[in-house]
Amino acid sequence: MARLVKFYGQVESLKEQYLIRNRNAEENRLRENAAAVKIQSCFRGCQVRAFLSHLHRNATVIQKTWRAFSARQYFRQRVKTAYFLMKMNFYNKMAVKIQQRWRGYYIRTYVHNYYERKRYLEALAKKNEQVRKELEELAEHQKKERERIAMEREEQEKYMQAQRLHFLLSTKQRPGVFNSPFRPEPDEMELRLRTVKPLQTRSAPKETATNQQPSGFLSSIERLPPIHKTPQGPFRAAAEVQRQRQRPLEPSLRVATSITALEEAREELRRLEWRTRLIDQPFLPFSKAHPNKEYEAFLRTHSPYQQTAYGTKYFREEDRTHLQGKKVRL
Repeated sequence: MARLVKFYGQVESLKEQYLIRNRNAEENRLRENAAAVKIQSCFRGCQVRAFLSHLHRNATVIQKTWRAFSARQYFRQRVKTAYFLMKMNFYNKMAVKIQQRWRGYYIRTYVHNYYERKRYLEALAKKNEQVRKELEELAEHQKKERERIAMEREEQEKYMQAQRLHFLLSTKQRPGVFNSPFRPEPDEMELRLRTVKPLQTRSAPKETATNQQPSGFLSSIERLPPIHKTPQGPFRAAAEVQRQRQRPLEPSLRVATSITALEEAREELRRLEWRTRLIDQPFLPFSKAHPNKEYEAFLRTHSPYQQTAYGTKYFREEDRTHLQGKKVRL
């Protein structure tokens, strides 16, 4: 009973302590909850980070293994390619060597044979000397023939002149013009006049053949026989000349081409230029630089009548309005 009475005496203090403790617990509840949440978040963060690090280590191992395998495969492929290229380069080099040796042997043996070429050049030099000698003989013969023809023509002219001047021949009573008494001997024309006959008519003399020998000192000269029976020189063969004569007619350029060939060619050039052109409007940088500026004609190259040459115009000829009432001297 005493304890019960004592307990009843402490009820008020117990209530007061209960209220104090409840008030303290209510005051610390939010702080303890925040602390618990913080502890849980730290623990869960550590747990998740540990799991992620484990996953990262495993992923790194997988990536390392795969990349090593891929690199080894790529390196093996590169080694195979490099080895193949090396073998191909070696084979190409050996093939070039073989081709070089074979082509050199073939060229030296069949195309540019030194001894064959030497024999050919020696034979060609001999042939050239022979042809040159024959050409010199032909040129000498032609020169002598031209000189002979010139001498015959000159002799013929002198003969005709002597026939025309036959009336100047000397007589026993009177010496002629070409037989002056002051000369020790008569002139050549005097001797020629004594051997020719005078012209019978007053008409113009007929032309004589060049091969006719005049009656003079050259008539006794004998012609030299020809050096060769056949003409010598760089003449074409008879068959080639015959083919040249019998070949069909070839139309000229004017007949073979069309009359509008030039226009057609220009049109074709325009079509080709349009085909390769990127833009249809050509770039004209200075054509419209000053659209509102009028053209100023030059003073020395322009006039109201016509264009004149440089240096032919003067101020008095161009500006006559400034000279009104003044004396103008033109």
